[in-house]
Formats: sequence, C-alpha cells, structure tokens
Amino acid sequence: MLPPPCPFRVPAAPEPCPKRQEDPVAAPAAAARDAREADATRRAIELAARGLGSTSPNPVVGCVVLDTTGHPVGEGWHQRAGGPHAEVHALAAAGPAARGGTAVVTLEPCAHTGRTGPCAQALIDAGVARVVYAVADPNPQAAGGAAVLTAAGVDVAAGPLGAEAAEGNAPWLTAVRHGRPHVHWKYAATLDGRTAAADGTSRWITSAEARADVHRLRAASDAVLVGAGTARADDPHLAVRGVPGARQPLRVVVDTTGTAVPPGARVLDGTAATLVAVADDTPTGATTHLADHAEVVRLPRAAHGPGLDLTALLAALHRRDVRSLLLEGGPTLAGAFAAAGLIDRVTGYLAPALLGAGPQALNGAGITTIADALRLRVTDVDRIGQDLRISAVPVNAPVPKES
Repeated sequence: MLPPPCPFRVPAAPEPCPKRQEDPVAAPAAAARDAREADATRRAIELAARGLGSTSPNPVVGCVVLDTTGHPVGEGWHQRAGGPHAEVHALAAAGPAARGGTAVVTLEPCAHTGRTGPCAQALIDAGVARVVYAVADPNPQAAGGAAVLTAAGVDVAAGPLGAEAAEGNAPWLTAVRHGRPHVHWKYAATLDGRTAAADGTSRWITSAEARADVHRLRAASDAVLVGAGTARADDPHLAVRGVPGARQPLRVVVDTTGTAVPPGARVLDGTAATLVAVADDTPTGATTHLADHAEVVRLPRAAHGPGLDLTALLAALHRRDVRSLLLEGGPTLAGAFAAAGLIDRVTGYLAPALLGAGPQALNGAGITTIADALRLRVTDVDRIGQDLRISAVPVNAPVPKES
C-alpha cells in the first residue's frame, strides 16, 4: 500500500537571483583607497611614537592628512601635554589641501574642550570629508568625536591596524581602562637567567649598547621603580642619560621599612624628582633625612608576604599622573608584581654568558606548576650589541594582524 500523501506542500525552488554586476571601477578604487589609508595609518603610528615620554597623562597620537587624490599633504603628532593635538598640527601643515580630503588618525578625535579645543570640530572647520581612526577613545570625557563628525556630515570609519595603534598607546589605554599605570618590567640576565653572580656582582652583565637602550626605555616612561634590595645593593641613579631632550622620569623606591635610601643616596641628588614609598607604620624618624630631597608616601603593607600593597602603590602613582611605569627592581619585587597580575610588558636583555649560580630574574611569583606559568607572546626580538633584547606581552593582550 502506498503511503499517504505528505500534508505539507514543499515549495518550489526559488528562481536564482540575477548575479549583481560589480562596478568595474568602484572596486579597484575602494581597494586603492584602503591601501592608501593603511599606509597613512602606519605613518601615523610612527609619528605618534615620537610623543612617548612627553605627552603624559595624555595619549600619544599621530595624524596624516590626505588630499582629495589620496596623497599625503600634512602630518603631525601630539608633542606635549597641553600643546596642540596631532590633528591640529597635521591640518596646519596641510592648509587648504585638507578640504575635501581624509584625516587618518591613530585615536578617535576628541570631542571635549580641555587645555585645547576639540579636534573633531577642528576637522569639521577644515572641511575634511572623511576621517579614519585606528582606535576608539575609551575615555568617557573625550569620547564621542566620531558621532560629532558623523552629525556634521563627515564620513567616519574605523580603520586598519587597530592592534598596532593600541600597542603604541598601551600605557594610556591601561590607565583609562584600569585606573593604574602600565607596568613594563625590564631585566638583564645571562642566558641561564642569572641577574648577578654568586658573589653578588652584576656590573656589567650586558653590553654598553644594551645599557644605552635601557635609557631609551626610561626616557619613554613616566616613572622608574626599584625595590629596597636594588637600592641597597646598587645605589642606582635611575635618571636618563644620553637621550637628547629627554624628560626625566619620576624615580620611585619601594622601601617598606624606610632603611634602603640613606643620606647621600644617588636618587636624592636632585637630577630628577624622587618618591620613596614606605609602610604606613614606619617610624617618622626613619624618613626625616628624605624631607628635602624626596616625597615620602606612606602605604599599607601587603596583605600576604613582605612589602607594600602594590595596588595602593600604583593608585598613588596614577594620582601623580604616572601612566607608564618601568619596573627595574630585582627578582623579589618583580615576583610580587607577577604574582599580583600587574605586569603588562616584559623586556629582557640576555647576554651571551653563563654563570651557573646567583640570583634569578624572577622569584616569589607564586607559580608552582607549569600549568600556572605566566604565558607571554613575543612581540620583538632584536640584537643590541652582543646581546638579545626580547619583548613580550601577556598572551591575553591583543594580537596585531597583518593588513
């Protein structure tokens, strides 16, 4: 017996839609525009980096203006806090050629009036027809520039190379998103991971070229931090040398008991400002000799283990407009930052030498099994003199994509 007919009517297959005819001119033109804007974004990222160390607490920003044919006619970068923003410099360089053109910016143009006027309005007044930005502004006080531009009839687009632009602005973005400075841990070690010999000597593990490169890192930072162990063993100076025009960073010593920075210590020489962080129960008499040479900040002790509460320390530095912190402390302080999940970037200088004994680069990070290892993504590997410089970020950091 035949089965009963299906109660549901199966619809006939629809007629295929006619194939859309691609505009033979529009597609290549759009691809060419995208390529020009990507090139301009790369250049803007390079320009933004010129502001490292001088714009804090503001972000570093670069801008390139393209004319109506897509050719660069003006560029600029934010050079110092309180000064004109990148867009203003680029528009001034472009002049009338900016009208009808495109502004390519590493960060969404601001929409608020602070020490300078809103960049979104400056772009509108210049007659720019299109704005491409790599990173949206997460700062609620300055965000909204894209909406202002769109309301004025400007074509606005989120551009390429967002991860690269964000990486260049990591200190500022960290401060806005987390309310603390971006922590960059720097260390120098032998290939077997020793930062000093068994007798405590460490000068010099790395080459003169590598040590000069460290001054470049200091110059790009708002503050340089060491702990009591490093202060006692090395009497570090922590100032920038050999970098023309560099702004001196704040020198910070974590000295829980108030005993690691004696009278005459090099960090008290007046070359740069100095802050000494001590425990809030440290006797007042332990720090009286610092009064004329450094700011003393009293902070709570860590809830577990020796040392200070690092969250409170970073909050104190953030209130002092520190957005980028270079951690040059020894293995104990570095381990405390690692255990607290407060390391945002690592740069290691590795010398072609072996010691076999002596302090390691990192101690007390609270890691007891390989499964708990702090995994990093290598971002750069460079030869500096005879040494290797390896830079890495935690694996949860955004990965730049090729464009």
